[in-house]
Amino acid sequence: MRRKIVLFGISLLAGLVFFSLAYSQDDISSYSGSGIEDAVINVAKTAGRAVVSISTEHTEKIGTIGKRYCFTSPFDSPPFAQDDPFRKYFEDFLGGGPNREYKLRGLGSGVIIDPRGYILTNQHVVEGADKVTVTLSDGRDFKAVIKGQDQRSDLAIIQISAENLPVATLGDSSNIKIGQWVIAIGNPFAFAMQNPEPTVTVGVISALHRSLNRTLGQGRDYNDLIQTDAAINPGNSGGPLVNLRGEVVGINVAIFTTSGGYQGVGFAVPIDSAKKILSQLIEGKKITYGWLGVTIQDMTDELAKYFGLPDKKGALVVSVLENSPAEKAGMKESDIIRQFDNKPINGVRDLLNLIGKLDVGRKVKVVVLRDKKEVALEAEIAEKPDNVEGKAVVPEETSGNWRGLEVQELTPDIASRLGVAVKNGVVVVDVEPGTPADDAGIVVGDIILEINKQPVKNVSDYEKATKALKTDTLIKLYRGYVLIKKANSN
Repeated sequence: MRRKIVLFGISLLAGLVFFSLAYSQDDISSYSGSGIEDAVINVAKTAGRAVVSISTEHTEKIGTIGKRYCFTSPFDSPPFAQDDPFRKYFEDFLGGGPNREYKLRGLGSGVIIDPRGYILTNQHVVEGADKVTVTLSDGRDFKAVIKGQDQRSDLAIIQISAENLPVATLGDSSNIKIGQWVIAIGNPFAFAMQNPEPTVTVGVISALHRSLNRTLGQGRDYNDLIQTDAAINPGNSGGPLVNLRGEVVGINVAIFTTSGGYQGVGFAVPIDSAKKILSQLIEGKKITYGWLGVTIQDMTDELAKYFGLPDKKGALVVSVLENSPAEKAGMKESDIIRQFDNKPINGVRDLLNLIGKLDVGRKVKVVVLRDKKEVALEAEIAEKPDNVEGKAVVPEETSGNWRGLEVQELTPDIASRLGVAVKNGVVVVDVEPGTPADDAGIVVGDIILEINKQPVKNVSDYEKATKALKTDTLIKLYRGYVLIKKANSN
């Protein structure tokens, strides 16, 4: 009898320990069946109360009167497609007319993070707004003021004057895991739903440390995003991504879509990134970021082999900007950055994350590989200046041919149309499919600056450099290095 009691006690204790451990985790093993359901219901009741709908207005001169009736967001689809019958109705009935001033409206979400009325949202939700209105989950409306905003992180703080505000709890995004359950809360299509209560969608963290290029990111720097399959739709931007404990782990920022609607891939800014700049945003201060002044790219297996490296770790320097910290430190093109601030660099993301977190004026040690030898440098981090990017235009005239490439001399007019700050080189005007150039990833509009580290200032230099080549060739493009394999016959 005593033995049975002891065994029962051990089993009961083990069960209690397991139950305690299970409910201390945030991943899929934390809950089962009704446990997950109860957790989602609880989050909707608690964290959901702190989620708000944000509507904005701004005045803009436009020529197409149909835009007057749309709600806009950088991640929304166009208001009227070319074949949309409503487009023709508005154009025929209202007419195009001359440029006039119209009030454009935008929608987004936000989350209350402080009882003083501070609301965290995306910068793109309130960018350029003349008027910001916040609707609470209980239906109350308030005018809001923009306290601070930062385009690079796409975060902003707005404030309302209200009492008895529900406040969300900010969690820790450094320990989240792929496969962990998360809940996206926001107000998608709120103008159509006519309901202040936020929408709750459930999914998992699909990936971590995702990056969006500047085209997909609408010109912003998205380098360390959380990816989730919890449905995020237009109007969700600025709303929180929370764990099953109701703690905010991210701010929903974008969707990847080919249709303008949800397709199973959404992104959120980690809450730890937001917490680092919250006080500055509240105070209305400019957010400064570290800057080295180099254009870099990841190494590939082919490039590692060309440079004689045992692996493809590091960030390859494509260009060094004039008067930048990198230039002053003695960094050169085709250097491979392997260590930065005594930390190993596996790729571009590692370097960008480290630089962006450093204070302006901080001196750091940089170890680069140059001609297969380690070179130690010291750079003083500066404040990152604003960047201006141009649009690519395909030139019309062609000349030259090598390994599937046709090129043309880069004239000042072409450089201007391409939006590049180089005066010499040749521009790619055609790439034959299935050729070594095509396999290397070269595309029309690329600008060739060097061949095997020899400058290419014009078509004559290009033809001389390629005339007798029979081996794999290192090509320096304006956007980075590629390796063109030798052709079957040359």
